Amino acid sequence: MNNPRWWDVAVAATVIVVGVTVTVAADGLDRWAAWIALGLLSAVYYGFGRRIVGAVDRIPAPTSLAPSITLQALLGLIVGTGAAFEPNILTAQFVVYPLIWVVSLSTRQAVLANCATALIITIGFFIGLGEGIGGTVQALLVGGLSLGFSLALGLWITRIAEYGDERQRLLDDLRSAQGELELLSRDAGATAERERIAREIHDTIAQSLTSVVMLAQRARLEQPTADSTLELIESTARDALSEARALVTANAGLPSSDASLTDTLARLGERFSRETGVTVTTHTDLAGLPRDIEVVLLRCAQEGLANVRKHADARAASVLVIQTAFTVSLRVTDDGRGLRGYQPNDESGSERGFGLSGMRDRVGLVGGALTVADAATTSGTELTVEIPLTREVQA
Repeated sequence: MNNPRWWDVAVAATVIVVGVTVTVAADGLDRWAAWIALGLLSAVYYGFGRRIVGAVDRIPAPTSLAPSITLQALLGLIVGTGAAFEPNILTAQFVVYPLIWVVSLSTRQAVLANCATALIITIGFFIGLGEGIGGTVQALLVGGLSLGFSLALGLWITRIAEYGDERQRLLDDLRSAQGELELLSRDAGATAERERIAREIHDTIAQSLTSVVMLAQRARLEQPTADSTLELIESTARDALSEARALVTANAGLPSSDASLTDTLARLGERFSRETGVTVTTHTDLAGLPRDIEVVLLRCAQEGLANVRKHADARAASVLVIQTAFTVSLRVTDDGRGLRGYQPNDESGSERGFGLSGMRDRVGLVGGALTVADAATTSGTELTVEIPLTREVQA
């Protein structure tokens, strides 16, 4: 709307059309006065107004009203004076009114400038008609209609422009919010990945290294007959190396891609028994699970047995995995000392150490729940994990 090129064409076309009309319809002094008015109109626009039209949309926007008011006053006076000599000059108002509206810096200025221009042009048109009451009525009618049409069209276009600016602002805000959301998502993803790696390290390498330390301490006490303990140290270290390689390759799953969860849990229980002297029995009843759920169950079993090693002072423990039509559950129990009044809190996050909280986060990622309580049938502790199965797994 504020492109000077379009206004160049509009002003030139208006001057040509009005000039041809005046040449045909007028003669003598009136014709010369009309030609002078058209020449002044062209000179004012191309010499002065064109720069104002192009400056309206500049950033920063102009703040002084003087240039636009000066241009509006000159346009009104030129057309009004020309209409006093030759009424056909009034045709130029079709470009003058929109031009006045475009160069205004506010809607209020545009309305006031249009009203003032309409008054000047109406007076000039009345003088040009010179027909008494009839001329007065015609001048008022033409001036009123021109002003009304100008205000209606100007306000409508202004409203459309404001609506477009508002939509552009909302679009910019949306793009900015999307950019912030993308940044937050990346940060959240990085945080989640760090937490996942921390859980994997805690549940795999840290536990294996703990076993190595304890076995090394036992070997020191068993010298010089420590061959079996050294063999356990070597086996545990090899498992830790396998877990580390799995983490590096971002495939922290079961220790062997070909091993089933049943076999892996059996080896876990056997090795735990050899390391600690605690008798571990394992039992599984599975019909095929997704690998991510198998990984969660294995890590929870490892952490459950690690807690038995650290806190239970038990002589026996069991690992039970049962799959039903809608859920799969893991239960790790021992005959140790029990919780002794300690209440694991699954809401406040006040659990001691990283093990339970990390396990609870891991289980929550697959929609499951973790509970730790005193065992119902023994004097020890019972850790239970319940994971719902998707419809595909159920099928």
